[in-house]
Amino acid sequence: MPIFVYKGKTLAGAAVQGELKAKSRGDLERVLRQNRILVKSISKKAPDIQIRFGTGVKKIDISRFTRQFATMIGAGLPMVQCLDILSAQTESKELAKIIYQVKEGVQGGATLSEALARHPKVFDALYTNMVEAGELGGALDAILVRLALYREKADKLVRKVKGAMIYPSVVAFVAAAVTIGMLAFIVPVFAKMFGGLNAELPTPTLVVLLISHFLQSNFLYLFFGTLGLAGLFLWWKKTPGGALMFDKILLRTPVFGNLVRKSSVARFTRTLSTLLASGVSILDALEITAKTAGNLVVANAINHSVVAIAEGDTITGPLKETGVFPPMVTQMISVGEKTGGLDDMLSKIADFYDDEVDDAVSALTSIIEPIIIVFMGIVIGGILIAMYLPMFDIIGKI
Repeated sequence: MPIFVYKGKTLAGAAVQGELKAKSRGDLERVLRQNRILVKSISKKAPDIQIRFGTGVKKIDISRFTRQFATMIGAGLPMVQCLDILSAQTESKELAKIIYQVKEGVQGGATLSEALARHPKVFDALYTNMVEAGELGGALDAILVRLALYREKADKLVRKVKGAMIYPSVVAFVAAAVTIGMLAFIVPVFAKMFGGLNAELPTPTLVVLLISHFLQSNFLYLFFGTLGLAGLFLWWKKTPGGALMFDKILLRTPVFGNLVRKSSVARFTRTLSTLLASGVSILDALEITAKTAGNLVVANAINHSVVAIAEGDTITGPLKETGVFPPMVTQMISVGEKTGGLDDMLSKIADFYDDEVDDAVSALTSIIEPIIIVFMGIVIGGILIAMYLPMFDIIGKI
């Protein structure tokens, strides 16, 4: 829908202006009249022509907004006033703009969940469904607190997994850069020196010199070829079949696959627990959880259970059949179903797997670190030894 800029006055004579989405000028005029605003002018806002990657809104900013919003609603402040204050004090300009639009949507007669749903890239289905459940149940403040807790724990889990990969990635990049630098700049100096000796070179030295010469002669081809392969991989990963295959391989990867599986289970149980405790139906909760699973293999397993539950089955049986979830998880879910405390049981599973992710991160770091160090030692040390072997032969002959 287009965005219109309006100017007008309230019945008390105070000047007002703002922006609102509407199907037409007539629809906007009706909305403004309902809010007792005398319209002076309405004009369509020119679209912003910008190239953007993502939404420009960080997850931590959304979590902070949720926590502050929950606190204000719990303190008894009117919703529009809360949104107005938050839009003014939020550090993220993009999020501030979105909060302002949400406030105007609420002022225009929309519910909070409807206004949030107009920005699906920032407020996902889980967020809007929980808010809607809170509005219908008259417990919006409690739901927002639960949502804030959920987002904070989910963000912490993501940071753990990302943090586990930062150190190995940096070390691997430095190792590759040092190796390429030695082959491209240091080895050629030795090659010139050996060329003047007219001596027979050892096999390791010849191999290193050949690799260095190949790298220098085909550097541009290798560079653009690597970029092309990376682009092709990213395109393949975005296709439905490629994404599913990549996620399957990821789960089967030694050590790292264990971390991905545990983090996926923690996210699944935490999300489902939060939705069920907020009053969302089991089928809707599972469908939303599948969309936020972060792994297509896990998402397909959840969707399989949705179909089975809709046909009258329990949640435990279908999840167990998929083979994706560990036996302990399905057994605890079964106990939760039988005792009527499924949301509490899921929350306990999520807490347990949060600790498991911590252990998996530590194990991954402890394994990858020595592997990379050994690799660097073998490659860099091998290049240096290969370069000094001819000198040892010359010194021995002398």
